[in-house]
Amino acid sequence: MGTEFNTLVEKACEIRKKYAEFEKQQYGREWTGEELALGYMKDVGDLARLIQAKEGIRIVDNVDEELGHEISDCLWSVLVLADKYNVDIETEFIKSMNELDNRLS
Repeated sequence: MGTEFNTLVEKACEIRKKYAEFEKQQYGREWTGEELALGYMKDVGDLARLIQAKEGIRIVDNVDEELGHEISDCLWSVLVLADKYNVDIETEFIKSMNELDNRLS
């Protein structure tokens, strides 16, 4: 893994561990993979609403700031899910991009 990407993954996992501790205190257990995926779906819905605002069909205050935040939330969720299920996301991303590139070439 590249150093910069690895730093993002490590930070995402560090924050996930903090959330897991919070969840244990609040709910007696940490979220399951399914619950993490549902949280990601909520983030994607929030992102869709902000995209609509950028396209002029919704009104959202501070849309640019909110959009950056929500895209970051979505990335965090993807990194956390990849870690949870032992997916080498950097390798898989590069592999997928190469496949798309070959298809489009």
